[in-house]
Order: sequence, then C-alpha cells, then structure tokens
Amino acid sequence: MTYIFEFLGLMAVFSIFIIVPGADFAVILRQSIVHGRRAAIMTGLGMGLSLLFHVSYTILGLGLIVSKSLMLFAMIKWAGVAYLVYLGIKSFREPGFKVQEIEVTAEDRKSASMLTCLGMGFVTNALNPKPVLFFLSLFSTLVHHDTPALIQFSYGIGMATALVAWFAGVSYFFTVKTIRDRFIASGKWFNRITGAALVGFGFRLALSRAAD
Repeated sequence: MTYIFEFLGLMAVFSIFIIVPGADFAVILRQSIVHGRRAAIMTGLGMGLSLLFHVSYTILGLGLIVSKSLMLFAMIKWAGVAYLVYLGIKSFREPGFKVQEIEVTAEDRKSASMLTCLGMGFVTNALNPKPVLFFLSLFSTLVHHDTPALIQFSYGIGMATALVAWFAGVSYFFTVKTIRDRFIASGKWFNRITGAALVGFGFRLALSRAAD
C-alpha cells in the first residue's frame, strides 16, 4: 500500500511536468505536421525510453554525481543546446509546403524511419540535463530510501508510459486533418516559428545552471 501511495504521488507531480510545453512538445508538434502521426508517435516513444534512461541512473545514484559535477552538467547541457539549435536552424531554413506535398508518402516514411524517429526523441530528451535534477529531487523527496530499486524502476515504467501516452494523444490531435491542414496552410511560417521555438529552448537551456 505504501508503494501505491508513493507511485500516485510521483504521478501527480509528473503529470503536471509533462503537460507543460517544452522542447519535447515542440519536436512532437513538428513531427506530427511534417511527417505524420506514425513518426510523431515513434518520436514520443523515443522520449519515453529516454525517460527510463534518466530514471535508471537516478536510481543507481549517478544522477547525484552529475548534479554535483559542474563539468559533467555543462557537457550534457551544451550538447543539448547544440542539438536543439541544430534542429531549430534546420527547421527555420526549410521552405514552405503545400497540403498535397505534406502527405506522408513511401519516401517520407523511409526518411522518417522508425529508428530515426526513436533516435530523435531519445536524443532530444537525453541531452537535456534538467531531468537529471528533476528526477533526483522527485525521487529523493517522494520515494523512501528503503523502497527496492526494482519497485522504483517500476515507477519509472509507469511515468514513461504516461509520457508516451500523452505525446501519442498530442500526435493524434495535431494529425487530425482539419487541424493539420491549418498548420500546413501557414507554410514556411510554421517552419520559422517552430524553428525559432527550438532555438529559443536551446538558449533557455544554455542559461540554466546546475543549481536551478
């Protein structure tokens, strides 16, 4: 029963965390509009796998090491900044598109393969050092130190499932034809806005500190 209350407490806080728009949300939005539902869902799955990665090293105690090491934190942070800025500039420079051009063709599916989308989702989330501090503080505050590691990992599976489910819902919403067509109609402005948003998230990450 204690474990159930621990899990519910974690999920209550985590549910608020995942619905706040950030870089992950911007990437899912862009994947939904440009490559379609399948690509967006696979990208969200990659983010869920990355969450398990964060939870795993938090349970093992490595998160504490990263949070205390300015060098390690900075290395992860600047790698994340570079990747977000790269995605943003790439998006910003892409030309506009027409509705008939954005339909997911066989070539689109090839370029936006399952492995590519999984990788994008995983890297986008994994190179953000803020989850290190988030999960470290979350588990140290809400999870008793006597809770077995296997139980703690099961909490992580529950949170990863919630994250994937949330982004699957976002993917379905933004790939509804009427909604997707409105974004597509914005043409290159959609590319520029999402590109600027990703660069902005990169700059915000650049200004973050391990003590935040």
